Amino acid sequence: MWEDFINALNNFRRNKTRTFLSLLGVIIGVASVIIITSIVSSSTKQVSDSFGSVGLDMVSVSSGGMWRGRSAVSLQFNDTFRDNLFDNVENIKKVWYKNSLSATLTYGQTSGSVNCSAIETGYLEAYNLELEEGGRFFNVTDNEEGTQKIILNHDTATNYFPSGDAVGKKILLVVNRVTFNFEVIGVLKEQTTGMENGSAFIPRGFYNKKIQPNAQAAQIIVQCISEDKATNVVDKIKEYCTSLTGTDTSVNVSSMQSMLEQISKITSTLSTMLSAIAAISLLVGGIGIMNIMIVTVTERKQEIGIRKALGASPRDIKQQFLVESASITLIGGVFGIGVGALLSLAIEYVQKISYVVNGNACLIAFVFSVFVGIFFGLNPASRAAKLDPVVALSGDV
Repeated sequence: MWEDFINALNNFRRNKTRTFLSLLGVIIGVASVIIITSIVSSSTKQVSDSFGSVGLDMVSVSSGGMWRGRSAVSLQFNDTFRDNLFDNVENIKKVWYKNSLSATLTYGQTSGSVNCSAIETGYLEAYNLELEEGGRFFNVTDNEEGTQKIILNHDTATNYFPSGDAVGKKILLVVNRVTFNFEVIGVLKEQTTGMENGSAFIPRGFYNKKIQPNAQAAQIIVQCISEDKATNVVDKIKEYCTSLTGTDTSVNVSSMQSMLEQISKITSTLSTMLSAIAAISLLVGGIGIMNIMIVTVTERKQEIGIRKALGASPRDIKQQFLVESASITLIGGVFGIGVGALLSLAIEYVQKISYVVNGNACLIAFVFSVFVGIFFGLNPASRAAKLDPVVALSGDV
């Protein structure tokens, strides 16, 4: 077989133009598959990076906004519901209640609207958020007594305190035309990813005492025991709430982990479909190889006749032309992977996204290209093996 491969390379060298045209279809087909899968993989990674790794174990629960039937029961996000949630849904580590409010934040001559979140102790720490030097998170006393303390995110603090000395300053928070005087106790470090994007945070205890007494939570944040349990917890919370209310629209439940899994499924399906379309060009290239190999058999009839006269069996002749056909697609597959990787890198460099090569796609495209060469080389190889040596030596068609 090695001798057949060397002979194939010599034949390619003698017919450079024909060989190049045969390779071109394979190279384009393999490169197309590599480019498509690499771009999809890179885009998926970019989306995953935009979500970040922080908060993947968190599940958000809020009241559903769709129509409910007459027999449906409304959920009350109170302490009883929180206790029951722990008892009926597995893999829950912690549950926080949260309320959001629109407020006006004023310091000196700077004033603007902010999205303020009333949260419980430990909520920000659960997201692995960090504070800039000199600040602190809310403690149990802040939540129980409802102290007038506030934590700002990086952008909000920069807008109001450009010099970076926010901690310890007094700032006014206006809610429903009522002005409250808050002390800034912390500034969150800048974050580019994650699920929590509030502008300012106050103790939920203050919200319940001064803004809306004994308010129910508008949103529940559930921390799972691990990231891989988040999707299961989403499903179990939906089932539990449906059993309580009699409707599957009573709550909206989501998590970054489940969203990432859905995105991964969609992009994987899209990648498979596009790769299948790109692989059609490989089949077209295979048909071209078959035509060229038929011409090659016709041109080399005397060579085939001589080999048979010297004792070569039909199997030897068939193997010779199969190896030659497979060699074209093997070489084309190697070049196709290289061209596809380089073009993918160029495209992703222009698009400013991280470069990811799908190794499985490279392997599948390469193996498929070789298979195409063998499959479409069978007919010409069989024709060569069936040639009568006398007819072949005479040069008759």
